[in-house]
Amino acid sequence: MWLLFAVLSAVFAALTSILAKVGIRGVDSNLATAIRTVVVVVMAWGMVFLTHAQSGISDIGRKSWIFLILSGAATGASWLCYYKALQDGPVSKVVPIDKLSVVITLILAFVFLHEDFTPKSLAGCILIGAGTLLMVV
Repeated sequence: MWLLFAVLSAVFAALTSILAKVGIRGVDSNLATAIRTVVVVVMAWGMVFLTHAQSGISDIGRKSWIFLILSGAATGASWLCYYKALQDGPVSKVVPIDKLSVVITLILAFVFLHEDFTPKSLAGCILIGAGTLLMVV
């Protein structure tokens, strides 16, 4: 099931970029990010209440709270930078550079989470990096 959700995530992320590029014309990038964030918050809390997951809030430990908050801050910074880049640059170049996050994530997962970094992972990182360069040059 995770594979289906991963593919849907990619499809929705692609739609996000195209819809945002059209919607951001003539709108301050920070304002556009705030509007997008409100929609995401409403949708996320809607799912929490729809699935009756709200009772789990009291079970969240201190460490989880800290890392979820830090993750939220990183998401906010990412979205603010992404929207500013989209506003000023072509979507066909902004999105591939944004997707370098895959390479950075694999490296960080290896360093901090001690996940395997196989020859296949290395080859994938090199190919993604080379593909990104090809697309943006």
